[in-house]
Amino acid sequence: MRKWKKIFWYLLIGIFILIQLYPVNQPEVILNNPNDLLKNVDMPDNISSFLKEACYDCHSNETVYPWYANISPVKWMVYDHINEGREELNFSEWNTISKIDKAELLDDIATNVIEKEMPLKFYPIMHPKAKLNEDDRQAISDWAEMYLEELFD
Repeated sequence: MRKWKKIFWYLLIGIFILIQLYPVNQPEVILNNPNDLLKNVDMPDNISSFLKEACYDCHSNETVYPWYANISPVKWMVYDHINEGREELNFSEWNTISKIDKAELLDDIATNVIEKEMPLKFYPIMHPKAKLNEDDRQAISDWAEMYLEELFD
């Protein structure tokens, strides 16, 4: 029985090492984003902080990769979430988005934050600064709704 346990562990370690070699394209980090929301929209400091801490890693080109984002299979999930997040909403491209699309995105932000759909539930576990309390969520939602109204004034 002990022999099989040893073989199992060697196999498991071998598989873990092998999956590290599987190539996966890391989403690109771009720090110079002239069309970025935070550079082009005047907003309260607390809102920009909330967005930067709770949203920007997945919803901008300015992702800060944590150490565990280099270890398979976790990196596959991280990269997938970032790609999906940027596809859905990329704050780094804010000024290239039409008013109508911005309006839809702002409505989604207000709704998703209040309904606790964003940030994803597991994200604040590893990123404590991304934890949003009810007041923080309400402030983001209020800002999004106010900015939405300003878009069409």
